[in-house]
Amino acid sequence: MKILNLGCGTKTSDSKEVINIDWSMYLRIKKNKILKAVAPLFIKGERRERFHSLPDNIMVCNLLKRLPFDSGSVDVVYHSHMLEHLYKDVAAKFLLETKRVLRAGGIHRIVVPDLEKLCRDYLEHISECSINPEELDRHDYCISAFLEQSVRKEAVGTSQQKPFRRLIENIILGDARRRGETHQWMYDRINLKALLLNLGYRAVKKQKYNTSLITDWNSYGLDSDESGRQYKPGSLYIEAVK
Repeated sequence: MKILNLGCGTKTSDSKEVINIDWSMYLRIKKNKILKAVAPLFIKGERRERFHSLPDNIMVCNLLKRLPFDSGSVDVVYHSHMLEHLYKDVAAKFLLETKRVLRAGGIHRIVVPDLEKLCRDYLEHISECSINPEELDRHDYCISAFLEQSVRKEAVGTSQQKPFRRLIENIILGDARRRGETHQWMYDRINLKALLLNLGYRAVKKQKYNTSLITDWNSYGLDSDESGRQYKPGSLYIEAVK
C-alpha cells in the first residue's frame, strides 16, 4: 500500500505506507541546513513552536506542479483542508494530476470544510436570534465561520507581530492570499461530487471521519486525534475511485 498525504502540515503518519508531503515555508526552512540553523533567531513564540513541531518525515514538494511519482503507482491519495485554498481551475488540474498517479481502482480521499453544514448553522442561528436577543452579538461569528478566511487580507501570523516587523513581513511575504492562507472556493457534497465525476472519477461517495473504502484507514490516524475523536469537526469527507 502506498498512500500520499498531500499538504500534510504537522498532521502526519508514521506508517511506512504513508508518504507525507507539504510545501509550507516552515518546512522549506527546516529542510535547508543553513536556514534551519539561523531560523530560531528570527522565528519567535507560536511560530517557533510550529517550526519545531514539524516532523522530519515530510517530503518537500510543490503540489501545484507535477507530482514526483509514476503514473498508476499510488494506491491512495489523501488531502485535508487543502483543496479549498486553490482557485477552481487550479483545483481541477490538481485533481487530474492526483488521478494520474493513482492506480486503476485507487482511492482519492478528500477532506474539506463542509459548506452545507456552515450554511445550515448560519440559518439556524438566524432563527435562534429571532427568539433569543442575547445571541445577536454572536451572529457575526456564524458569518465569519464560512466567510472570514475568504476575505482575509493579512496573514494571521503577521497581524500579531509588532508594527515594524508586521510592515516588513507584508512587504516581503505578501498578503494572506499570496501566501495561500485564504479560501478560493468552497465545497459541499454536491459540487465536489460533480467536479470529481466530470474529471473521470467514479463511485463518488460521502464518508465519515472514521469510515472509508481504504483498508484499515483509521490505523493511520489522519482524520482522528490521539483519542480517536474527529480531528477537524465540521468537515466533509468524500472518496472517489479511479
